[in-house]
Amino acid sequence: MAPEESKSPTVLVTGASSGIGREFCRLFARDGYDIVMVARDEARMKKLEVEIQGRYANKVRILPFDLAQPGSPQKIYDSLKADDIRIDILVNNAGFGQWGRFQETEPQRLYDMIEVNITALTKLTRLFLPEMIERGSGKILNVASSAGFVAGPYCATYYASKAYVIHLSEAIAEEVDGSGVTVTVLCPGPVRTEFFKRSEAAGTRLEGMFPQEADKVARIGYKALMKGRRTVIPSWFYKALVFSIRLAPRKLATKIARWQLSGE
Repeated sequence: MAPEESKSPTVLVTGASSGIGREFCRLFARDGYDIVMVARDEARMKKLEVEIQGRYANKVRILPFDLAQPGSPQKIYDSLKADDIRIDILVNNAGFGQWGRFQETEPQRLYDMIEVNITALTKLTRLFLPEMIERGSGKILNVASSAGFVAGPYCATYYASKAYVIHLSEAIAEEVDGSGVTVTVLCPGPVRTEFFKRSEAAGTRLEGMFPQEADKVARIGYKALMKGRRTVIPSWFYKALVFSIRLAPRKLATKIARWQLSGE
């Protein structure tokens, strides 16, 4: 028997179990979207599912995949395709960082970071975008960081990965202009999530530089996505900082980033 077709639009959110991703799920659920959650932590997603279904009538689907595994994006796509679930909005939120000198960081940690922050995001975008263009409707939100506008000593791979996300998103946004599909890239500064603890960057100067709450960042990103904006920096302080970085000599900007990321 074919699955019952949902009358509600469907959003796929990666990194859905905590932080900004969890807040995105709540926002979409509030506005009547069915939710496809992707993350490693199935228990947290189930808890969020109970919360959402206790407040709204949304359908929630949980896909416990580790995006550091190269085959995960294709498996996610195939699973949804098999059940005839159409993705109207894709939110590529999953990502992580690692503090430390590049040559001293455990190699697999770096490779997994590239797989999650860059490769999985690219694969999921490439898998779902053609269908959106064919329909003439759809939205993609890629979560980058204000870190993507500068080189980041002690977080070199993370900063570089976010630069990739910004450039990829802005380029595709231009390519699909007029197609009915929009691509938005969200570039927050520090956010009060588990990021700094997990990346071992707790105690750096950057952690205390005007951090924002995850729900506020998600709300700003959500509004920008719905309006079809391309690049969003959800903080006046970091908007000004990014502008000054673009004017400053690159070597100076990198030294300032090193000072921000120093734990000394």
